[in-house]
Amino acid sequence: MASYNELERTPQEKAAILLIAMGKDYSAKIFKQLSEEEIEQLTLEIANVRRVDTSTQQEIINEFHEAYIAQNYIMEGGIDYARDILNQAIGQQRAYELIGKLTSSLQVRPFDFARKLDATQLLNMIQNEQPQTIALVLSYLDARQAGSVLSALPQEIQSDVLAKIARMGKTSPEHIKEVERILEKKLSSAGVSDYTKVGGIQTSVDILNSVDRGTEKHILESLSDMNKELVDEIKSRMFLFEDIVNLNRVSIQRVLKDVAQPDLVLALKGVKSHVADFIFENMSKRLQEMIREDMSITGPVRLRDVEEAQQRIVTIIRNLEEAGEVVILRGSEEELIG
Repeated sequence: MASYNELERTPQEKAAILLIAMGKDYSAKIFKQLSEEEIEQLTLEIANVRRVDTSTQQEIINEFHEAYIAQNYIMEGGIDYARDILNQAIGQQRAYELIGKLTSSLQVRPFDFARKLDATQLLNMIQNEQPQTIALVLSYLDARQAGSVLSALPQEIQSDVLAKIARMGKTSPEHIKEVERILEKKLSSAGVSDYTKVGGIQTSVDILNSVDRGTEKHILESLSDMNKELVDEIKSRMFLFEDIVNLNRVSIQRVLKDVAQPDLVLALKGVKSHVADFIFENMSKRLQEMIREDMSITGPVRLRDVEEAQQRIVTIIRNLEEAGEVVILRGSEEELIG
């Protein structure tokens, strides 16, 4: 058992202490996954945290780690499965307490059964459903699994499914229940009375980043005829300036030939050191010296100017990729060998 009184700290306070203990870089990554309201609440909690001793930090980290492991067991095999494993790992009493905490607030994501199927099984189950139904199911899957299914769907409905994912907002639990009933499965989050937000632009981006290049190109071309603004927004999020490190050496050197030097100076003002190092490593020493000198004499610049310069470079990269002149390595692809 933890040596501090757990009742003295709220879950929000513990989350704030955990983020502080994790450090700025990891905390920033977590913040990117939260809503504005959650960020505001956590920021306030962090600001109110006073000195916390190392042992308390470690106890909260351990508590989070135990809860994370327990929740994974629950998602993998259910409450009984998790309890059996935790009984052996941390003892019956602690397992009882941990499972009790989780099950009192745990909401298992809908379509949990679908995440346990391989792409072929899942495709066979949903391919004859309406695009809206397929979009709903794919929105609840991880991006790679959803991408595999999307790639295997008939081409004539791929763009329609992605468009519906992108436009999807809040879906009532009653509708989700009906879809799961049609698919002859029970809704794993039965009894939840609020609305669950799924889908959206970022979900579409994540899925498209997981499909093969041919499928991506076909979907975006088809979707452009239906909604060009939506395609432009999706494209703007599919490749961020920091993703430039996913270019191979030949590709980054090709890109740099088309980038205006003033844009490169501005763009490098707002990047992490490993991104800047990657770009500098692919320049001549003379160009490196010129860029560094320009950066030093430019002085402070507006964030908006930096972002606009980065976006112009991203546009160059996307255009070169579409022309087949550069290769962007994706998470599911292996690096090419010449």
